[in-house]
Amino acid sequence: MNAIFDELRAALYSVWHRRWLALAVTWAVCLVGWLGIAFIPNTYESSTRIFVQLDDVLAQQIGIGPTARQKDIERVRETLSGAENLEKVIRSTRLDETVTSPGQMEQAIADLAKKIKVVSKQDNLFEITAQSGRSDLSDAENAQLAQDIVQKMLDIFKEENLAGKEGDMQQTLRFLDQQLEQRQTELESAEQRRLAFEAQHPEMIGGSAAIAQKLESTRSEVRGVDSDLAAGQSALAAIEGQISSTPPTMIVPGVSGGARGALAQAEADLAAMRARGLTDSHPDVISQTQQVASLRKQVAAGNGGGTPNPAYSSLVSIRAERQANVQALQARKAALASELAALTANQSAEPGVAAEAQRISRDYDVLRDQYDKLLKDREELRLRGQVENENSSIKFDVIDPPSTPRIPSAPNRPLLLFGVLIVGLGAGAGTAFAVNQLKSTFATASKLEMDMDLPVLGTISHVLTDAARAIERKRMKRFIGGSAALGGLFVVLLAVEFIQRGTVA
Repeated sequence: MNAIFDELRAALYSVWHRRWLALAVTWAVCLVGWLGIAFIPNTYESSTRIFVQLDDVLAQQIGIGPTARQKDIERVRETLSGAENLEKVIRSTRLDETVTSPGQMEQAIADLAKKIKVVSKQDNLFEITAQSGRSDLSDAENAQLAQDIVQKMLDIFKEENLAGKEGDMQQTLRFLDQQLEQRQTELESAEQRRLAFEAQHPEMIGGSAAIAQKLESTRSEVRGVDSDLAAGQSALAAIEGQISSTPPTMIVPGVSGGARGALAQAEADLAAMRARGLTDSHPDVISQTQQVASLRKQVAAGNGGGTPNPAYSSLVSIRAERQANVQALQARKAALASELAALTANQSAEPGVAAEAQRISRDYDVLRDQYDKLLKDREELRLRGQVENENSSIKFDVIDPPSTPRIPSAPNRPLLLFGVLIVGLGAGAGTAFAVNQLKSTFATASKLEMDMDLPVLGTISHVLTDAARAIERKRMKRFIGGSAALGGLFVVLLAVEFIQRGTVA
């Protein structure tokens, strides 16, 4: 521990012994450093904060949610510092004063890009900052320029989100209109081809797939008719059995008229049906005609006595109805069989025509689907654009308007001035110590004994006379004055810095 203390005391003595050299080096370093700091221009920073509201019920109903709005704002934020927008900033501020060529414009854009920041503090909060530190401008002019840059960036941010969105939507709608016109022309051409083919081959409408579908549908219908025909014939046979076991007349004592009366009544009913406009093919007319014919046979056979059996007449009417139903089903079956034979013949006779019909139909369906989809997309985009432009869900609130900086953001001159002073003191002390180390002198007896490896018997003190002591006092006053002057210059520079800051308005 004593050795360390001796070394420290020796170092301090060596510096103090050459204090004038240390003071001179300190002055030189401080003057050079402070002069260099004086040439560094002040940089002023201006900022603004924007709150973006993304809530709107109508926009969410048509698919414009906060997520979509956030993506749009992020897109604008990322492109805000693009070359085109930065050029707008340069053209609208005094940055354009020094730009006279495209090369200078590119360099100005590159420099401005380094001085502008667009930061998203939160989901809906954005901060725009800009710096200006041109050496050819005063502090007040740099502060005003930084504020102008931020204000222009704020204007561009609003324009890109409000007006720029409308331009993109109009461009998209124009593209969709062009595509719709092209698809409409192709669709009309395909429709004309299909109509011409169907006029030439009406039986091949729809192609082979449609013919196969028709065949399957016809076969299914034939099976249904066969089933209905079998049920109708069974029901007809059943009613025939009931008629054969039911007498046509009944002998009722005291009742006159018999079959002739029934015949007259049946003929009157038939005449009434025809008077209503019913044709001979109507089921009721057919049933009534058969009943009249049956009654006439009874009268001709001499069975005019007795009263007609109502059950028999009802059964005869039901039989006529079921016979008509069976005949209609048979006619339908014959028609279906003919249609099925024609379809089968068309399918097997002209496979090339069927393939052409299928191709034409497929092309038309594809074009029709594309046209419908484009039309739907265009209408959705048009509605979305109207909602965004007329009832925009993006609302801007400028929380902090572009600030006018009062103090420079860089450099930190007080700290730099103090740092230069510390460096100067260290450089002076280090120079004095280094020079003393190069000299063959010893500050203490222990240092001499250690280096020479010889015992030191004693030391002789340095005794000053009165005249030497007076000279030493003068030198000390000069040294203190030089040191105080260095400190005073540091204080003056600090005062000038703070006064200069206060003059920026």
